[in-house]
Amino acid sequence: QVELVESGGGLVQAGGSLRLSCAASGRTVSISAMNWFRQAPGKEREFVAGIRWNGGNSYYVESVKGRFAISRDNAKNTVYLQMNSLKPEDTANYYCAAAKRVGSDPMGMDYWGKGTLVTVSS
Repeated sequence: QVELVESGGGLVQAGGSLRLSCAASGRTVSISAMNWFRQAPGKEREFVAGIRWNGGNSYYVESVKGRFAISRDNAKNTVYLQMNSLKPEDTANYYCAAAKRVGSDPMGMDYWGKGTLVTVSS
């Protein structure tokens, strides 16, 4: 079992920045990739970014490329999502997810955090 706890959400003005953190505990040796998803009210959960636990290859949804950056600290079992140039359409609950296999399908995730709310005002 793996537990994930997100932090770092909040209210920010358009153009601002936030950094989300996701701390993993438990059987983390089973994880191959860590991911961030988001879900806005009335919308489906959307993949945002992912990173391989070993090797560090990262991948993003097109809408955040050049603005968001995912990184990891294996020693701390923590993954980060640096979000810059935020837009009102980035407003959503952001979820951390761990997977035993690399991929961006939410159905392929094995563990989920409870989420942290990001609100971007115009």
